[in-house]
Amino acid sequence: MSLIEKLQWRYATKKMDPAKAVPAAKVEQILEAIRLTASSSGLQPYEVIVITNSDLRQKIRAVSNDQSQITDCSHLLVFAAWDNYTAERINAAFDMTETARNFKSESGTAYRQMLLKAYPARDAEVNFTHTAKQAYIGLGTALIAAADEQVDCTPMEGFNPKALDEILNLQAKGLRSVVMLPLGYRNADEDWLVNLKKVRRPKEAFITRID
Repeated sequence: MSLIEKLQWRYATKKMDPAKAVPAAKVEQILEAIRLTASSSGLQPYEVIVITNSDLRQKIRAVSNDQSQITDCSHLLVFAAWDNYTAERINAAFDMTETARNFKSESGTAYRQMLLKAYPARDAEVNFTHTAKQAYIGLGTALIAAADEQVDCTPMEGFNPKALDEILNLQAKGLRSVVMLPLGYRNADEDWLVNLKKVRRPKEAFITRID
């Protein structure tokens, strides 16, 4: 199938088959796609937590409106964004880039200093809003990568973030949960949504072209 055909195939899976595990190679492809995706200033200000532990997923389901995909999926991805921008985090990102490329540039140094002056001085909640938006870029890439691998998934915001943060001890890591993505395979016999037509706004109501 083409990419567009695969995106037509994907849907927000409501019922997953707990007996079907996603092969490790497919999971790694999805994770690598997330790792390689775009982020503002290349800072990658979020992490992805991969959870397969069944007891832990039961605890997460309890603070997530009892959504069955959390325990029925093969792998549960939690996107956790930085709780704030700090000089240490910004410097670490730029240091990594300079080491990998084996050079420093005047423009790169100037850009680093600009971020160091602007970001840490902002309110922490403003910065978290920004890092959370970056996590959603990763989520979008994950959805496309999963479709490409023909792995089912559904993005989830329906959970108690503070409770999830406590379960995963995210505060100690300077992280806050943003969105979850269960990966697995659809249970076509029990999913009410599986055979319904995909509905999206028509192009003329969605896309504006300015020539």
